[in-house]
Amino acid sequence: MEDFFRREIYGALKSPPCGPSGNRPNDSVNCRERLCSADASLLFILDGFGASSVAPRQSAAMDLSANSLNPNKRLKEDFVSNLTGSSMLEIAALLLIVPALVLLRQLSSFSSERGLASTNIFVRKMNDRETSKCKDLRSSTLELAKDFAIVILPVILVFTVLAEWVYFLAIILIVVLLFCISAKRPSFSTLNTEMGPQHLSSSKMSILSYRVFMVVMTCICILAVDFKIFPRRYAKTETYGTGLMDLGVGSFVVANSLVSRQARGIINWKVALQSVSPLVLLGAGRLIFTAGVDYQVHVGEYGVHWNFFFTLAAISLLTSIFHIHPKYCGIFGLVILIAYQMSLKYGLSNFLLSSERASNIISQNKEGLFRYWGMYLIGVHLGFSIFFVNGASTKAANKQHTRSSVWILCIIFWSLTVILDRYVERVSRRMCNLSYVTFVLALNLQVLSVLMLSDFVPVQRPLLLEEVFNQNLLGSFLLANVLTGLVNLSIDTLSASSIAAVSILVGYMLFLIAAVSFAWFHNVSLKFW
Repeated sequence: MEDFFRREIYGALKSPPCGPSGNRPNDSVNCRERLCSADASLLFILDGFGASSVAPRQSAAMDLSANSLNPNKRLKEDFVSNLTGSSMLEIAALLLIVPALVLLRQLSSFSSERGLASTNIFVRKMNDRETSKCKDLRSSTLELAKDFAIVILPVILVFTVLAEWVYFLAIILIVVLLFCISAKRPSFSTLNTEMGPQHLSSSKMSILSYRVFMVVMTCICILAVDFKIFPRRYAKTETYGTGLMDLGVGSFVVANSLVSRQARGIINWKVALQSVSPLVLLGAGRLIFTAGVDYQVHVGEYGVHWNFFFTLAAISLLTSIFHIHPKYCGIFGLVILIAYQMSLKYGLSNFLLSSERASNIISQNKEGLFRYWGMYLIGVHLGFSIFFVNGASTKAANKQHTRSSVWILCIIFWSLTVILDRYVERVSRRMCNLSYVTFVLALNLQVLSVLMLSDFVPVQRPLLLEEVFNQNLLGSFLLANVLTGLVNLSIDTLSASSIAAVSILVGYMLFLIAAVSFAWFHNVSLKFW
């Protein structure tokens, strides 16, 4: 009887047939996963026939699940596994919406009570690195509420219930944005007269907005992905493909590299070690926590022990050990990426995609060890050449050159991504191949290029939401991780209705913003160095 059901189930699950196809080395891995699924289905059916040999194993599994702090761990891991992602065009449309909302909010507050006068206060605060003495709780709360309603709430809805309207919304927002800019755009002479010598570099303002909203989008996605209302095509892909969340770590690496000490030509061993130490501690803390509460972890993402914080620490340490002038970081990064891509072609990809793991530390964490440094070096070179040579100047010619450079590089990296994805190897976050690196760089430069349209906004200043997050970028991300863990351990996210899921996400972001705003209002900044 058992053999009969095994043959029937295997026959059903082998369609389409298992085996290599094209350039997808993970097909054999997926085949094994389907066969394992067949075994699970077989055990369930045999249990229905009263198979006594299966019952003890099921009973033991149920007892183990009942005693766990996270009884749905396996279901949640399966929920984010074996995904193939979305199209590059849809991801690009999503990342047009967010910066467009930010710029529209800046335009809407152009003539508000934080107008030109408060801009001069903010400029003095940024230049003197002093805390403003004019923080008013009531006005700050009102402005943060506007920022939430105009930026954060629409982003939550677009990532969930409005996901099918992405293209339409992107087109509408870009058209409205361009219309508003053309209607309110002053002449350059008028703008320079209003702002005077205290005008803050628009490049710095754009980078601030870009870094803050990359963190904000990440904070939204890390919880939203655990709900069914979050489209599976936006979650991280298993092996090949492009999903919104595939940009997470890559975007952190690029955002940090563009404004890093290396990009500014500053290398200090003592400071480097001080910056690495807390990341190592955070990585160890996350490892201990996830193991202690039996939290769901997709091993194919980083490996058995590795995680996001270890990745950032390793990149920082490598860059400090190999002291490369930022002018030459691009060459070294490109050589590393090409050599790595060749290694993938000649066998390394089979090792990385195999589900088999030896007992040594490298095999256990192979997904996390072979990634991101080449991307970081490219980002260091771009940050140095675009923003820290002439980009910091407030002269109109240099501002125009910086803006044009970002737009041109965005087009170049998008072109490279399409070519590499089609003719070399499909985009793969899991392997961090060359097409993935160009994909991440293209999308990050796309966000930055849209935000640099703020050059045409009459008043150059960040949103209050950006100010409060910028003061505690690392702290806000850590708090978001803690809140995500608490939500997952407290409720069954997989069975939550659409209304409940959206309500939880809104409440989660309101709490996060309230917490970082409280820290900002009381001049508390979480820094380790």
